[in-house]
Amino acid sequence: MDDRTFRNAMGKFATGVTVITTAVDRDVHGMTANAFMSVSLNPRLVLISIGEKAKMLEKLNQSDAFAVNILSEDQKELSMQFAGQIQKKREVTFEWLHGIPILNGALANIVCHVYSKQLAGDHTLFIGEVIDVVVGEGTPLTFFAGKYGKIANI
Repeated sequence: MDDRTFRNAMGKFATGVTVITTAVDRDVHGMTANAFMSVSLNPRLVLISIGEKAKMLEKLNQSDAFAVNILSEDQKELSMQFAGQIQKKREVTFEWLHGIPILNGALANIVCHVYSKQLAGDHTLFIGEVIDVVVGEGTPLTFFAGKYGKIANI
């Protein structure tokens, strides 16, 4: 199989959308990601996957901490900005929780210290130990087959 077929198959798995944030010397860095999952309840662990070419990889290795911000459907523009899909950048205001920047209005902010790292092909898997969460309200922003979507009300 070729790379495009593999990517198309992986795109058939509908996901939520997150922005991973971190700070190095109080300088905030963020990237959009949908490679996120819960790993364990005891201890509380989550996993993110960061590509070897992503600028965020170096920043996470320096900071050793991050937040996963689970986006609501009205935060599509933020997702696009942190994915580099918007040329005209808008100013983003961050709150700080345990020294980690988080996004206001997210469905959840999950603040972590890096628990372990694992090189996996062309990505590094960061397992984060959750030190705090903020839970909001709303409807999630989704991603399926390379496009943003919304959950239909049933």
